[in-house]
Amino acid sequence: MLLSNSRYKNGRRFEADTQGVVRCKGIREREIGAAVGVVEHMIEAGDRLDLLAHRYYNDARLWYRILDANPDLANGVEVSLSQRVGEVILIPKAKG
Repeated sequence: MLLSNSRYKNGRRFEADTQGVVRCKGIREREIGAAVGVVEHMIEAGDRLDLLAHRYYNDARLWYRILDANPDLANGVEVSLSQRVGEVILIPKAKG
């Protein structure tokens, strides 16, 4: 069950195969469009996705928006960004 405000609320569920078996009980990944209204941020020592989300959105829980805007970041596990100091990432604008 998903919360009513979940970003996965409208996600597609996996369908049954030709034998009627659902191999994965879950939701397909959501489609992520291009980021608009971005700010470029040069990663500094100590930066983390949650801290950047807090800085730019005043809400650390929105770290996934930064991850979505930067597909070259492998996944949320790379939350510390310590291996990427000096690289530039995109910070999408806060939704109004």
